Amino acid sequence: MGNALHHASVLIVSDDTGFARAVVARWQAERHVPEITVITSDVWQAGSAADHDLVIAGPIRPGKFPTILSAIGTSAGTAAVIVTEDEKNIPALRTEYPHLVVVAMQDGWAGALILVSSEALRRVEAVSRAQRAERQLMESQRHATLGRYMLEMRPSVNDALTSVLGNADLLLLEPGQATGESREQIQTIHTMALRLNEVMQRFSSLASEMRAGEKESHAETETASRGFVTRL
Repeated sequence: MGNALHHASVLIVSDDTGFARAVVARWQAERHVPEITVITSDVWQAGSAADHDLVIAGPIRPGKFPTILSAIGTSAGTAAVIVTEDEKNIPALRTEYPHLVVVAMQDGWAGALILVSSEALRRVEAVSRAQRAERQLMESQRHATLGRYMLEMRPSVNDALTSVLGNADLLLLEPGQATGESREQIQTIHTMALRLNEVMQRFSSLASEMRAGEKESHAETETASRGFVTRL
């Protein structure tokens, strides 16, 4: 994940200060360190997990443990790792919370936790990138739809503008048709219609440039393809 890890947010929830210090110290020995926040179960709130990319739940008082794990398990977009001191708890934890990763606190547990957590953050970042790409694609599709609609409506808009400009010109050329405030309003209509016409002309020019660019790109692709086939 590279530098993306620097922007990741990790929340450590534990009532064991030694556990929290060990995790932070071990992670600081790595090349890339995320933003780390440490809290106890007393400070935990229902929405705490939603503000972080990864939650690490260490030794927690029994009365708080189920509530915190349930909240973590239902927090969309947040990965979670549970660290348990008793290996016998692992099957039950994995059954009850299948979407959470469970790590046993045994020899080398800190290193294993960092590896698992780093991989979880990479997956979170990958999902986030995919979601951003999907949103951008949807936005591009909306823009493309709007562009096609404008192209289809361009003749009708141009006809309407021509009519507005023509009638405004006639009224302005005949002084007796309008005087005072009415003449100023007609002049404003004429000016605004000219601006709209300029916008439509620019849009037409842009559409022509885009079509020319697409043709050029298509021609280059065909040339490159023929050259590739020739070399084969």
